[in-house]
Amino acid sequence: MREVVDGVFELSLGFVNMHLVVTDDGVVLVDTGLPRNSRRIDRALRGLRKQIGDVTAVLLTHNHVDHIGNVADVRRRSGARVFAHAADAPAVTGAIRPQEPRGLARFAARLVGTPEPTKLDQLITGEESAPLPGFTAVHTPGHTRGHVSYLLDRDGGVMFVGDTGTTTRDGSVTPGPAQFSADVAQQGRSLAKLAGYGFEHAVFGHGAAVTGRAVERFRAYAAAVVPPGDAPGEDAGDR
Repeated sequence: MREVVDGVFELSLGFVNMHLVVTDDGVVLVDTGLPRNSRRIDRALRGLRKQIGDVTAVLLTHNHVDHIGNVADVRRRSGARVFAHAADAPAVTGAIRPQEPRGLARFAARLVGTPEPTKLDQLITGEESAPLPGFTAVHTPGHTRGHVSYLLDRDGGVMFVGDTGTTTRDGSVTPGPAQFSADVAQQGRSLAKLAGYGFEHAVFGHGAAVTGRAVERFRAYAAAVVPPGDAPGEDAGDR
């Protein structure tokens, strides 16, 4: 686990990152990683001189197994409120059964485990909302229909990108893993959409965090894929 900016910590759980945010009201988790990792979350909390009961909220970016793996256990033991977009909610609550994996995906599912369904305490709807003080939820569909990125108003802005984007070896920003995305074209548009916000730092479900002028890398991506005049930039947002 490492501190990205003051009070924002990145915890690697296998091939996926989750994030812990220390606030005046308790600890907020952004995603919960792969199943069977609750003990590692507990250890990370102890490293912050916190415990599971200090977790007051969980913000889910989307409903894939590597992001919701421990949410039921965290909610049950902490009493935290869990937030997710309405479009992704049925897969989190168990209202719909996930498609049976095939081939290598079936083997992978056996290795990582299956998330336990859980109730949600608040559904996120619309293009933009404020689920918690200091956080803005931005609907960024494409990877899933209900994918959400979160902007934290701290240290110039921290964008929790989820799987809408990732970083490459040269530090560029690019869309997240396409092989698991519902709509790759829409995912690219969502990534360009984030360029219209103002933030100094960005963290990802997969890939290295960017600290310092992070939004510039998103604007470079947007400029490369969006026709001139349509790309979001400083005049379009910096929200």
